[in-house]
Amino acid sequence: AQLVESGGGLVQPGGSLRLSCAASGFTFSSYVITWYRQAPGKERELVAAITSFGGRPDYADSVKDRFTISKDNAKNTAYLQMNNLKPEDTAVYYCNARLGASAYWGQGTQVTVSS
Repeated sequence: AQLVESGGGLVQPGGSLRLSCAASGFTFSSYVITWYRQAPGKERELVAAITSFGGRPDYADSVKDRFTISKDNAKNTAYLQMNNLKPEDTAVYYCNARLGASAYWGQGTQVTVSS
């Protein structure tokens, strides 16, 4: 069972990226998906979360109205659409799938926002 993130990269301030989190080896549709990020020297923080059926998205205040989380259970993939990126969004972004005591993490994807 694994999660694989992709879609990170270098983008200028104001730009956009879409991160993907592809799942395999477990019943993705039953799991809550959460995106976290960790910047150098800082603790990992929650960015956005979505329920197992893809509803009730929730966001950190710092990304509200700029980021959109979604979940496609038919494709076993979750997404994080990031618009109007700022330098302070620079971090490694991680995908987490959780169902009770069962949890999976991806390896992370680097997002760098810089001119």
